[in-house]
Amino acid sequence: MEYRLGLYEKAMPNSLTLVEKLRETARAGFDFMEISIDETDERLSRLEWSCAEKKSLLEKMSETGIRIETLCLSAHRRYSLGSEDRDTAQKGMQIFSSAIGLAADLGIRIIQLAGYDVYYTASSSQTRERFLRHLQSGVEWAAARGVLLAFETMETDFMNTVSKAFDVVSRINSPFLQIYPDIGNITNAAKSAGGSPIDDFRKGHGRIAAVHLKETVPGRFREVPFGTGHVDFQGCIEEALAEGVRLFVAEFWHDGQPNWRETDDSVRRFFREKFDRLAMRRG
Repeated sequence: MEYRLGLYEKAMPNSLTLVEKLRETARAGFDFMEISIDETDERLSRLEWSCAEKKSLLEKMSETGIRIETLCLSAHRRYSLGSEDRDTAQKGMQIFSSAIGLAADLGIRIIQLAGYDVYYTASSSQTRERFLRHLQSGVEWAAARGVLLAFETMETDFMNTVSKAFDVVSRINSPFLQIYPDIGNITNAAKSAGGSPIDDFRKGHGRIAAVHLKETVPGRFREVPFGTGHVDFQGCIEEALAEGVRLFVAEFWHDGQPNWRETDDSVRRFFREKFDRLAMRRG
């Protein structure tokens, strides 16, 4: 059974260099790494890497055998595309363009977009329309560079389900805008509404590019150890595979403990066992 399992870079200490993170990703038995461009100045500075810096990173990816294949772009929390502040929205668009350029230069396959119109201010019909207008421009930029964009389902009401992401993706109607669900987030949203995350997942039929594997509990969306929450990983992975998804990323965070390598190893085993079980069932 063909699939690939990636590791989120924040599962490793921030004190490591990217090259060290690539080596640790290989050591832990993952297939690729997901890089983060979040709202911190430190990670935003990656969008300003020189040609020489990007060339060096490409060489290190070749050397380690681990590529950065997906990019989690959460910087739009701070610089929201739907912001009523013109300077904030313009900065968000600059980040959007630069992230697409970085992905194209590094051979990154997918940019995962945060499904927010705004984050730190109130959402409105105006912020939603501004978000869609700016999104349309970003999708055109991505199409011109051959980079796939895909929405993460978030913890806020704006886009906390695959169904809501599908509505936005259908409105833009481009092959370069798809869905990259977080199954922990959709589990919380579905169960709080008395529904099923697997039913919600099916509403993204034909539009799901990859999946974030993350544990949650009701009302809590991150830093929940795998196997201690309420996410049906076996069922969700099986449904994702049935929908044609073959790219998965284990999303979790380094908690400051010194045994982070053992944690990374145990997460890899946790998910490989589930994929192996499905492969055996398929015969």
